[in-house]
Amino acid sequence: MSALPFPRSIPPRPSARPVAPTATPGALFEDGLREHRALFDRIDAMGPDIARAATYMADTLRAGRKLMLMGNGGSAADCQHLAAEFTGRFKHDRAPLAAVALTTDSSALTCIGNDYGFDQVFSRQVAGLGAPGDCVIGISTSGQSPNVLRALTQARQLGMTTIGLSGRDGGEMRELCDLCLVVPHADTARIQEAHIFIGHTWCALIEQALTAQP
Repeated sequence: MSALPFPRSIPPRPSARPVAPTATPGALFEDGLREHRALFDRIDAMGPDIARAATYMADTLRAGRKLMLMGNGGSAADCQHLAAEFTGRFKHDRAPLAAVALTTDSSALTCIGNDYGFDQVFSRQVAGLGAPGDCVIGISTSGQSPNVLRALTQARQLGMTTIGLSGRDGGEMRELCDLCLVVPHADTARIQEAHIFIGHTWCALIEQALTAQP
């Protein structure tokens, strides 16, 4: 049986972006911190919409419905982080809150991705697990993730509330959400830093709303 041909050398993979000039660790830290501070000064204006989104989610949970979160990559990690804060606790002991990250079931993700395509990995879970009155939260730094957009469309068709957490100009996600929070920045890392801050603010507001004395 003859051996399969094997290349003697593998050509280098082309770089997706030009390599930036080397900067000192101190300069990288200072530049990143400067951008972070400037962005957080700008998102101060988002306070009312952040609170409104938290009210939507608290109303969903108060009605006995659930939250479903979805996103890709770092945004998937944010979904899991926030779902854990809801089912566990944020700052205070209280009853667990119904929240599911649609990013965690490897069998569902690979089955749907393999059989139907990656753009349906969230929409089919929304259709199978969701019900009218649930709230679907899509996280995408670009607002253009096809699988998130498809799932938001599905959620709307099934009578669910849709909330978006995006960046840049909000992308197509803006048109598919009852409320879309757009972090005004172009850098993914800065957008994600703002997203988790907004998510933690949601946790605090929802926990306060659902544990407040009547």
